[in-house]
Amino acid sequence: MSEKNAEGEWMDMVKTAFWAVLLAMIIRSVLFEPFNIPSGSMKPNLLVGDYLFVSKYSYGYSRYSFPFGIVPIDGRVWDTAPERGDVVVFRLPSDTRIDYIKRVIGLPGDTVQVRNGQLYLNGTLVPRELVAENEVEDRFGDVVDLRSYRQTLPEGKSFTIYEAGDSEALDNTKVFTVPEGHYFMMGDNRDNSLDSRADVGFVPFENFVGKAEIIFFSTNGNARLFEFWKWPWTVRYDRLLETIN
Repeated sequence: MSEKNAEGEWMDMVKTAFWAVLLAMIIRSVLFEPFNIPSGSMKPNLLVGDYLFVSKYSYGYSRYSFPFGIVPIDGRVWDTAPERGDVVVFRLPSDTRIDYIKRVIGLPGDTVQVRNGQLYLNGTLVPRELVAENEVEDRFGDVVDLRSYRQTLPEGKSFTIYEAGDSEALDNTKVFTVPEGHYFMMGDNRDNSLDSRADVGFVPFENFVGKAEIIFFSTNGNARLFEFWKWPWTVRYDRLLETIN
């Protein structure tokens, strides 16, 4: 092969790689971005080891929609307001380098309070129905007792939550009034979630990255990277392509 032909093939490879990376960045920024679940704060609906797609177009776009915030958007463009009950990936207000995933509970202008483990929106109790008593493994590998409830929001959206009890650290709060342009977020694992009740605070709409849509892969983490012979038995096949409620 001549030097000229080798140089031409090298340039073709560079061009192909460039366009492939550019296309991937466009899809990631404008359409869908993959995320993985690192903690148990959204149990039982999202598990550690779930990999999901987040739709970037659901709420419009802000600078946090793009890698490294390279597009200097002020606020949001082409925005659509979130609905109560949406599961959302957002940038932590106190450190926008960090992604969190929680459920939208309070909309702008709402009051939110937890009293004796029970959620109140605008002064009205949000009903929950006991589903089961569960033994669940925590992040330390210990088995803990958790109750699962079916909770139904005022607009009718229903989902399952976990409660360790009704007298835990975040089970009695002050009345929060959600400011305009902000949202009140909570984890579904109510007694094991850092959320708007404490550390996270109100989340500006600008910080929303996208809406969690579908689980495309899930692993229980029981095989290390080099243990490829174990991989087929670590996949949670029943969670593949599960839509997120």
